[in-house]
Amino acid sequence: TACPLGAVVSLGGCTASFVSPDGLLITNHHCVTRYLQHNSTPEQNLLKAGYLAKTRADEKSGGPTARVWVTTAFTDVTAKVLGGLEGVTDDKQRFTKIEDRRKEIVNTCEAGRPEIACTVASYFEGAQFFQIEHIELRDVRLVYAPEAGVGNYGGEVDNWRWPRHTGDFSFLRAYVGKDGKPADHAADNVPFHPKHHLKIATDKAAPGSFVMVAGYPGRTQRLKTAFEAQQAADWYYTRMIALYEEHIAVLEGVGKDHPEAAIKGASRLRNLHNYLTNFRGVRDGLVKGGVAAEKARLEGELQKWIDADAARKAKYGDVLAKMTVINQEKVKTREHDMAQDELLRASALLGAADTIVKAAEERQKPDAERKLGFQERDAKDLEQSLQALQSSFDPAMDRAVFKLYLQRAARLAAGERPEALAAIVGGEKFADGEIDRALAGLYKSTKLGDPAARVALLKSATPATLAKSKDPFIKLALKLKPIAEAQKARAEAQAGAFAALRPRYIEALKAFSGGTLAPDANGTLRLTFGTIRGYKPQPDAPEYTPFTKLAEVVAKSTGEEPFKAPKALLDAVAAKRFGPYLDPQLGDVPVDFLADLDITGGNSGSSTLNAKGELTGLVFDGNIEAMASDWVFMPSITRSIHVDIRYVLWVMDAVDNADHLLTEMGVTPAI
Repeated sequence: TACPLGAVVSLGGCTASFVSPDGLLITNHHCVTRYLQHNSTPEQNLLKAGYLAKTRADEKSGGPTARVWVTTAFTDVTAKVLGGLEGVTDDKQRFTKIEDRRKEIVNTCEAGRPEIACTVASYFEGAQFFQIEHIELRDVRLVYAPEAGVGNYGGEVDNWRWPRHTGDFSFLRAYVGKDGKPADHAADNVPFHPKHHLKIATDKAAPGSFVMVAGYPGRTQRLKTAFEAQQAADWYYTRMIALYEEHIAVLEGVGKDHPEAAIKGASRLRNLHNYLTNFRGVRDGLVKGGVAAEKARLEGELQKWIDADAARKAKYGDVLAKMTVINQEKVKTREHDMAQDELLRASALLGAADTIVKAAEERQKPDAERKLGFQERDAKDLEQSLQALQSSFDPAMDRAVFKLYLQRAARLAAGERPEALAAIVGGEKFADGEIDRALAGLYKSTKLGDPAARVALLKSATPATLAKSKDPFIKLALKLKPIAEAQKARAEAQAGAFAALRPRYIEALKAFSGGTLAPDANGTLRLTFGTIRGYKPQPDAPEYTPFTKLAEVVAKSTGEEPFKAPKALLDAVAAKRFGPYLDPQLGDVPVDFLADLDITGGNSGSSTLNAKGELTGLVFDGNIEAMASDWVFMPSITRSIHVDIRYVLWVMDAVDNADHLLTEMGVTPAI
């Protein structure tokens, strides 16, 4: 991958970009929450205070699961994955064959190349597959994050809304072994030297400027059917909003009087708040904004087009109806299935026990026959994930969240309650007293709260030794295993049925669209381009201007979170220390700007590039009015929100004295 795309990397859920030859990475502040959390204590809470490593020796490890993936190659493997499946009539068998082929492609791709991690990604709802090769860097360190009064300015009050005044940026560094190859964290590792890194923009952002964003967007739903969009509008988002509200209340309740628990829950809490606001916006767009109705209209046009031609009707005529039948079956058990899935992953300790049980079982098989995620290639990752769990695990918080999910399952009608509920509580009575007794028995004597105990079991346990285990979470994981497997089998059969239908649906959509159709975002590298411009939140509303400025940060600062700008920032503004970062047109230092780019979750931290491919900002958010664009793109109101690189540089120069990092990026400190 050439520059600038070759400089853009995945953090796994966020995007970052190399900005120096020595592995320095820029990303969003909210993308390094877990790095800050991992290195925080109640006495030194980096989540609030921020952090600046004055030397490379001061750079702090992000923990054993911190990763950077540098994409190096794409190969179309659709024929290898789907070839010859036309004759497979059993849905579960079709699913299994596809998964086995994907696993075989990955194993072949990685053979003899320990520094390379391969994946097989599905595009167009399973109609196309690409093998993607990455260099997987395993030593990633926190270099610099401004304090929360810059990096999370406005907090949840301003989240997903314009105007914004957030300095949502931070820096990491990737390290490798002395031989230049990926290695686990070690004191004598050396900075990774990327083939490409971005240059800081010399042509500055302005209204109407061309910009593009390169990143790893997570998931969009634009190729889902109208039935699926309606289900999301009527049920899914409403249900998830209620869940997130309760989950947030539980985490905040536990953390209120326990600073250490609050630190351990910080990353999850920030994510929940983020999704809660997002999902409210999506639901409003689907329902009040008419997006679900528009989806139905477009699908009606597609069906008319299919029915108007005998050849098209023979090829595609039944595909939408067949997909609807499967989705209608899913609706019948949706409450049960989702509650069951939630119970099976409600507790971090139950998740650890389940991993230990699965690893022990899969080790009995030849490596090639093991399930994805449990082969020899995965052993180190599994071990590190069980170690890293400790930075986010608090027993009181884990227990409180588990209780919430049990209570929610107990509130369902008798016919919808998941089997896991009775298995966990140990009977058919689900009052709070019974739930509390069951949880007390689980947490009182488990050893899985100890990372060394978890890792020891992961490495050495066998099905026979686990069957004799006295640990209550291991016993529970074994008890839940047949329940989980039955549910998984149903889900896989449905996925196998869709695997036969969705490619035909996509083929019809492509033909109907004149041969051009964009795949949904799927966590792989994408590019979107457009211009810096404002928008009208409502047709009759005044138009938002596309830039915010430093004076507005000061005006908004109340001295109370989330509008508590640092004293050093306020002092720099009062002294008019603006340096070369002041924009003559604005008469101030620009803070954030709007553009009409197509982004979604996962794009966070993505580099915003100008026409020369230079770094002019970082995307960190979208606007609340356009959240439903993940289902149907709405160009007139969809806007991406970016922190201007001039604000990043100004904070580094005038506020935090990060001169050594500016110099490393090729910028001369000026204040």
